[in-house]
Order: sequence, then C-alpha cells, then structure tokens
Amino acid sequence: MTVQVRGRAPSHRSTRPRWRFSLVNLLVALFTLAGLGALVYPHAAAWVAQHNQSNVIVDQARADAMSGYEEAQRQLAAARAYNQTLDGAARYEAGSNVAEGTADGVGGLDYESLLVNPATGMMARLKVPAIGLDLPVYHGTSDATLLRGVGHLEGTALPVGGDGTRSVLTGHRGLATATMFSNLDRIELGDVMVVEVFGDVLTYVVDDIRVIDPDETTEIRPVPGRDLLTLVTCTPLGLNTHRILVTGERTSPTPAEYLADAGRRPDVPGFPWWLVILAGGVAATGTWYWSSGRPGRGAAVTGRRDRRPQ
Repeated sequence: MTVQVRGRAPSHRSTRPRWRFSLVNLLVALFTLAGLGALVYPHAAAWVAQHNQSNVIVDQARADAMSGYEEAQRQLAAARAYNQTLDGAARYEAGSNVAEGTADGVGGLDYESLLVNPATGMMARLKVPAIGLDLPVYHGTSDATLLRGVGHLEGTALPVGGDGTRSVLTGHRGLATATMFSNLDRIELGDVMVVEVFGDVLTYVVDDIRVIDPDETTEIRPVPGRDLLTLVTCTPLGLNTHRILVTGERTSPTPAEYLADAGRRPDVPGFPWWLVILAGGVAATGTWYWSSGRPGRGAAVTGRRDRRPQ
C-alpha cells in the first residue's frame, strides 16, 4: 500500500511596494522650499505691511468721522497757525535715511500734538494713484516712524495747504519688507498727489522732479505765493548719498473725483498671489518628494513551475 503525501502549495501572495526614505531627496526638497520661501518673502512681507497700513487708514477715517466737524476744524486751524511761525529750516545728512528738521518760534504750539488722532497716531493720508501709493503719514522722520509709513519732516509746513508753504514728506525706498517710496522714481510730470487730512482733500500736480545732494536745503524751502508738496526719498539704493525730490503744486478747487474717493478703504494690497505661488510650490515639492520614495515599476515577472512527465 502506497501512502501519498501531498504538501501545501507555495504561497504566491504579492508583496506591496514599500515607500523608502531618502536623505538626499529630503535635502533637495528642503532646499527647494527654502529657495521658494526666499523668493516669496519680499512679496509676502510687503503685502502684510500694506494690509496693516490700510487698516490704520480705515481706522483713521472712522475716528475722524466720530470726532466730528468742529474738532477737525480746530485741528486744521491750529496747524495753519503753526505753519505761519515756521522758518522752513530742514536738512538731510548724506548716507542716512533720516532727515532732520527744526521748527523755531512756534508760538507755544507743540508739534507732536498737532494734526494727530489719538486712536491711530496718524497725521494724514498720502495717495499717488499713478504708482499705487496709499500710505499713512506720521509726525517726524525717525527710523521707527519710517518703518510704519511716511514721515513728515519737522521744520516744514504741516500738510494743510496755504500760500507760501511747502510740506515735505519722506519715506524709505528699497525695504525688503515694505514698498513705501520704492516706486517714487516712476512718478512722471503731471501725475497727481493727494493728501487727506482731517476731512480736507488737497491735490497737487507734479511739476518738478530732480535728484539733489543732501546739503542742497534751499530745494525744500517754501516759495512765496506757491502751495507746494514735496516727496523725498534716498538714492541710489544702498548708498543713500543723494535725494530724489518730487514736487507738486496745489490745484484748487479739488477735483470732484478725489473728493468722492476721500475716506474710502485703500485698494492696496491686492490679491495675495504670493500665497498661491507658495501653496503651489509646497504642494509640488511635497508630491515630488513622496513620489521619489516609491519603488519604480518594473516588468512583471511570472514564475513557472516545471512539470514532470507522468
């Protein structure tokens, strides 16, 4: 009697491909993300700065509306009285972003207390539609002030207009974290500069653009019979040895279109395209890194069992 023993057939269960970690691929992905971050950061920082500045402008408009007409007129009257006492003394130092000004004989009027709303600390709002500039204006030209927005050069007229006055506003150029006055060199003759201050809207048409040495202080002095606004920033970038001066003369009456726009929320910043680029880059890099750890698909291998002739 023959006993036939049958063994169990070998298992042919398929093994699922396993994801494999690669240090090289991880480093490539990290360096790619770092490069993407460096590329996007200036745009993101500028967008955030503009967003914050826009919120301050909106808060200022709301605070002005709450303070009422009489308070606004009181502020404007005090500013005009202050302007009548100025000698226009102001200067710039080479190699510095900070302008220096003095205001002698101000008749007991405190500069820091004029044209200021306690809710925001703003003095005014500056708009240059041609270059998309819309910024808050603050007292003084310290570095801390110029990082927040535009600074008013003490020693020059407060930006409320008037014959024989010149208000000088300064701003940084070339900051990695904010646009500020970076595009001031793109302003052209005939462009309009708008100042909104405690309910008043003043418009100035650019009629002079020049580059000067810092010691040419006569270029920012008032001119009898003219109502002037001058924007100033440093040039060339990184050296700050000269100044760009953009000057406009006031047009009166103020065009209706600018009166209608007064107090409206700034158009800047626009849509954050940098966020779309960042999200797309992160998604693409993550997808590549995950795919790089999956084994490649080779040709299917079919095993054959030898058959013995019976």
